[in-house]
Amino acid sequence: MATNSRGPREVLRDYLVKNGLKTSRQRELIADTFFAAEGHLSVDELLDRVRAEDAGVGQATIYRTMKLLAKCGLAEARQFGDGHTRYEHILGKREHHHDHLICTSCGTIVEFVDAQIEALQTRVADAHGFTVVHHKMELYGTCSVCNAAARQP
Repeated sequence: MATNSRGPREVLRDYLVKNGLKTSRQRELIADTFFAAEGHLSVDELLDRVRAEDAGVGQATIYRTMKLLAKCGLAEARQFGDGHTRYEHILGKREHHHDHLICTSCGTIVEFVDAQIEALQTRVADAHGFTVVHHKMELYGTCSVCNAAARQP
């Protein structure tokens, strides 16, 4: 549904109009704040950033807006094993699959792309007569910063 030629605001507005939903200043603020951020944001992290601009935005509005952004193809909800749903923006990323390294100590999330891993997944699926329609790879461990800190006396 989302295309590279349109920005997130246009995609969101088109989705709202098509589905008979209203545009609101708070929805636009949440979307703008989300798309200005890098990485994978939890609702609480997004709420803190949005409230820096408008203290009246509630957590429920953030939840509803993020679900809406996911429905219209602008965001994807992710679970990285820490009990929080995190969102990453995916406008223009659908054709650029990536995987994740997640630090279980500090929570750092690193996106990576590896052509050899993708090729191996395809070979394994083919060997089993399996057609992959979607996949994700999440590797959990400790990052270099946490490893270095653990080695300090």
